[in-house]
Amino acid sequence: MKLEFLAEGNRLDVEMAQQADMTRSRAAALIREGCVSVNGKTADKPSVKPEKGSCIQVEMPEIKQGEAQAEDIPLEILYQDQDIAVVVKPCGMVVHPAAGNPDGTLVNALLFHLDSLSGIGGEMRPGIVHRLDKDTSGLMLVAKNDAAHAFLSQQLADRQMEKHYRAVVYGKMKEDSGVIEAPIARSKTDRKKMAVDREGRYALTEWKLLNQMTDRALLDVHIITGRTHQIRVHMHSIGHPVLGDVIYGHKHLPKADRLMLHAYSLAFTHPRTGERMQFTAPCEFSGE
Repeated sequence: MKLEFLAEGNRLDVEMAQQADMTRSRAAALIREGCVSVNGKTADKPSVKPEKGSCIQVEMPEIKQGEAQAEDIPLEILYQDQDIAVVVKPCGMVVHPAAGNPDGTLVNALLFHLDSLSGIGGEMRPGIVHRLDKDTSGLMLVAKNDAAHAFLSQQLADRQMEKHYRAVVYGKMKEDSGVIEAPIARSKTDRKKMAVDREGRYALTEWKLLNQMTDRALLDVHIITGRTHQIRVHMHSIGHPVLGDVIYGHKHLPKADRLMLHAYSLAFTHPRTGERMQFTAPCEFSGE
């Protein structure tokens, strides 16, 4: 099975991690194994930087049995068939095993509840097409085979997957809707954070006011791009941080029991049938 996408001007391993939704270590391993070509020529160094617009092709090898273990963790499954599953990740659950979180993750739950998962994401991230932060709840799309994973990853790269969130943010909104177009990069002062940075990757967020309260507002947030912490960074940048955000908030924020951010709706094209599908997951803090 082959993945194909166009370079945006980053290191090859970074391009693969961002556009094929895999870890950089996984991308680097595939490059060193000779599975990656740029404009038809096999690449051998993760650090090479293809010119913008170059065609990157990744030939996915057979996946070995994963190391993550199945765990009987309650999981809300809204839909599943032979190719995909749509699940609701609870707040506080990490998506996949990693250092410090070897178990109790969404992947561990998926391995228990589903009969198959794709392997493109690597041994510790089977089935994972896109991610949500640990403290963000809501809809996630899961691939049950590699063909479905490749198809859905391409939709993400082409911005054909539509994702809306519910967010409760601090303060009074001056408008009923707005657009935030500001590039995002890793913070130069704190590597655990992201920040608006003119040298960062293009990021676009649309928001619409649903309910204005005294010191907070409920928003529908539509992300056109999918950068790390995009909603949290963008809302902070305009002076309306998400309530409950211990990373991008400030000490004067009204108290919240959790990060008030929920992946509310998801629309995509089915990898086998071509049908446009849409799902919603009601949000506990919006009164829906």
